[in-house]
Amino acid sequence: MSIILRGIDFGSVFTASGTLNFFGQGYPYHKYYKLIPGFSFNGSTFVAKTTTIFSRAGNMPLDEDLQPKEFRPKCIYVDFLKGLGLNAVSLSGPGAQKLLATGLWQEREKPFFISFMAVGANKLERLEELRKFCWLLNFTEFRIRFGLEINLSCPNTKHNPKDLITEAAEMIKIANYILKNIPIIIKISVLIDPLMIKQIIAESNCDAVAVSNTIPWGQLPDKIDWEGLFGSKISPLQEFGGGGFSGKHLLTLVRDWISEARNCGIETPIIGGGGIFCKKDVATIKYAGADAIFIGTVAMLRPWRVQGIINYANKIYQEGGARCIEL
Repeated sequence: MSIILRGIDFGSVFTASGTLNFFGQGYPYHKYYKLIPGFSFNGSTFVAKTTTIFSRAGNMPLDEDLQPKEFRPKCIYVDFLKGLGLNAVSLSGPGAQKLLATGLWQEREKPFFISFMAVGANKLERLEELRKFCWLLNFTEFRIRFGLEINLSCPNTKHNPKDLITEAAEMIKIANYILKNIPIIIKISVLIDPLMIKQIIAESNCDAVAVSNTIPWGQLPDKIDWEGLFGSKISPLQEFGGGGFSGKHLLTLVRDWISEARNCGIETPIIGGGGIFCKKDVATIKYAGADAIFIGTVAMLRPWRVQGIINYANKIYQEGGARCIEL
C-alpha cells in the first residue's frame, strides 16, 4: 500500500524533513556514512528541510552551501548508545526565495514534499507568511508534481504547538485556494489531541497527517523519563531553550497516538514516524494504523539500518495494495 494523493504516488516511506537538508544533498558526515553498507535512501520519498518565508538565523550557522559552519553544531546533542537526540536548530535557513532561486527543487524528477513553517509573532503574520510562500510556489514552474507539508510543530521557534494547531484549518484552506491541486499535509506532534486533528480535517481539505515531530524538552514527564535518559533535569541544550527530543523512545508515543486517532474516527492517511529504528518498529507503526512511515533520527544514529528499514516497509505496505485519496 502506498499513499496516492491527488493522483500522485508518494510511496510508503518518507524521509523526515531535515534528514537530507534542503535539496537532498545531506550533510558533511554523510560523506563517511555512504561508506557504510546499508546507508541509502533508495525507495523513499524526499521531504525537504523546513523553510521559512524569510531568512532565519536559528541556532545553527550555515555556510553558503547551506551546510553547518560548526563541525559539531552546538545546537545538536546525540547519544549513540541510547539511540536518542536533541536538536535546537530552530529552522536555520536562507528563506524561501533564495531556495527557489537555486532551481534545485524545480529540477527534481520524482514526487517530493516541500516543508514550510510560518513563524510570525501572531496569527495574522503567520497566515500572511504562508500566503506569500504559496504564491511563490504558484508562480514557479516545476518539472514534477510535489506536495506541501505545513509544519505546525517545530519545538524550537518559541511557538506553542497547541496554539499553532488552532490555525491549521485556515492555513490548509489558504494553501488549497492558491495551490489548487497540490496535496497538503500537516506535520504535528503527539502533544496534539487527535480529536483536534479530526476537527481540522472536518473543516478543511487536508490530504494527510504526519506525526510526530520532536517532543519539546520536559513535556510528557509521565511518559518520558527525562532525568533517566539524560542524567539531569536540565537539558544539554538549555542555552538554546531545551531542544526537541527524538529517537527510539518516541515509538510507543507515536504508536499510541495513531491508534487513538483511528479509534476516534480519523480516516485521513497518517504518515507515522518517530522512534523507528528497526524493521519490527515499522510493523508496529503500520499495524497501529499508519498508511506510511517516515524515518529521520535512525539515519544519524543507526545508518547501517536505513536501507533495510525502507525495503521492509515497502514490502509490507505493498502487500496491502494502494490507498488512493482524491478530494
